[in-house]
Parts: sequence; structure tokens; C-alpha cells
Amino acid sequence: MNDICCIGHITLDKIITPKQTTYMPGGTSYYFSHGIYHLNDWKNYKLVTSLAPSEYTAVDELSQKGINVEVIPSRKTVYFENSYGENQNNRTQRVLAKADPFTVEKLQQIEARFFHLGSLLSDDFSLEVIKYLSQKGILSVDAQGYLREVRGENVYPVDWTGKEEALKHIHILKVNEHEAKVLTGLLDYQAAALQLAKWGVKEVLLTLGSEGSLIYAEGHFYQIPAYPPKEVVDATGCGDTYMLGYLYMRNKGASYEEAGCFAAALSTIKLEKSGPFRGTEEEAWDIIRNSKLKVVKQ
Repeated sequence: MNDICCIGHITLDKIITPKQTTYMPGGTSYYFSHGIYHLNDWKNYKLVTSLAPSEYTAVDELSQKGINVEVIPSRKTVYFENSYGENQNNRTQRVLAKADPFTVEKLQQIEARFFHLGSLLSDDFSLEVIKYLSQKGILSVDAQGYLREVRGENVYPVDWTGKEEALKHIHILKVNEHEAKVLTGLLDYQAAALQLAKWGVKEVLLTLGSEGSLIYAEGHFYQIPAYPPKEVVDATGCGDTYMLGYLYMRNKGASYEEAGCFAAALSTIKLEKSGPFRGTEEEAWDIIRNSKLKVVKQ
């Protein structure tokens, strides 16, 4: 059995920043897989992805590193255009193509302790898939895709259809401040986290960009600091990097606090460069040890 299995589409990404325009593969599964490869204990990790045969080069790159990859063929590959302003926390998107959704039938043979669903669009994973995987392991979900509706080529924020039924089956949920507001209607971060927990989520991870992150689990809040980067280069994939760090440490038996700090440190390292996380586990621990910022537990 695998320790962690990330399931999600690898995408074609066009990334526009004030400094440059870059074309590269992307998506949660891409950033998660390349990032975890640079940590010490990655060999019991598996990626399940889906894309068109014309884009299999992105998969070959991962397989050549020794990563266990299973590909579900799709008629098309998801094609995102991400545009950032001077503030890297602000992003606008267009979707130029969509891939086939994942189904229970196609995931029958997958076994893992942790499953992470990297949703990119609202129909990537059905409620049936969520229920099925939650019975096989600890289910982690990035909410972002469930809150994106594509009309034409434009992406519009929407609420998660059937969220209360879905959240009953999700152990770990990651949202950012905007997603938390859409899901709960609440502006207060702690109130939003409490509402998500009330709906059934065991570990709520609320990422707040340069303000750090908030974890709510077992009746306690953990305010995780954001470690200042040397330079802000590219925020694409920072949320995925946070999740790989968090699940990596939770799989090792780390506390919520320790996992959150490690995830935050990985995100800082990733923010300093374009592309996936390419630092080391030791660099992350150095950032944590050398920082005067501490976790606040309530």
C-alpha cells in the first residue's frame, strides 16, 4: 500500500506575471509530485493522473525520476491560463480546454493510507468518488476546483454544490480565505473553520497567503506563521506545496503544529522560484529553526 496517493489532472499552464510569460505543465498533481520527490521519504508515493496522450511527456518526466505514476487516458488535457499582478495573492484564470473527470470505476485498484484529491474544476471528482475513497483511506481535498465554474473560457467563483454531504466524508480540507468565505458565508477565519468542522471536516487548513495559515483540529486552533521569502517570484503551486508538506508530515505521525510549520516553510522556498518546489527537507527545517515566528495555539 502507498503512504500518499495524489489524484488529479496534470494541466497545460500559461503563467503570466509582470516579469514574464511562461508555458509549462501544472496542476495540483504536477506540483505535488515534483515537490515530494525532493523530500527524503518519497518512494512510497503514487500519482494517479489523467491527460491526453499528446501531453504524456509531462508524465514521462515524473516516471524517469522513479515516481510511481498511473495514467488514465483522457480525450483532452486541462489548459489553464493564470495571470498574476504585482500582488502574487491575486490571480485571474481562463480555461482553454477540459479533461475527462475521474470515476470510481477507474480508481478501483488504487490503495493508499492518504488520498489527496487535487480538484481543479467542479466536475473533476463526483460525490460518489469522495464517498468511495473516504472508505479506503484518509481523504484530503483541496476545495479550489469545486468553487470554479467554467463558462466559455472564463472561470467564475461559485459555491460547492452538495458541499454539506461531501464534507461529511472529507477528513482534511484545504481552503484559502476566499474559498472559506464562499463556502461558509463568514468573513471571520475562525468562524469559517468552525463551520467547516461542524459540517464534518476533521482537519481544516485555511491558508492565508502572506498572513500564514490557520489549522483547526480536535477543538484547537493553530495559527501557523508565514516565513518571509527572500524574494517573491512565483506563487503558482504554493497551495499544493503546502499540502504535500502537511500530508508528508502527518503520515509520519507529526502533530498539527509541526506539520503546519513544515508545510509553510516548503511554501516559502517554493515562492522564491518559478516551477515546483525544488528545495530540500533540511532547508525547510532550517527556516523553522532560525525563525523567531511561533505558532499560536488556542
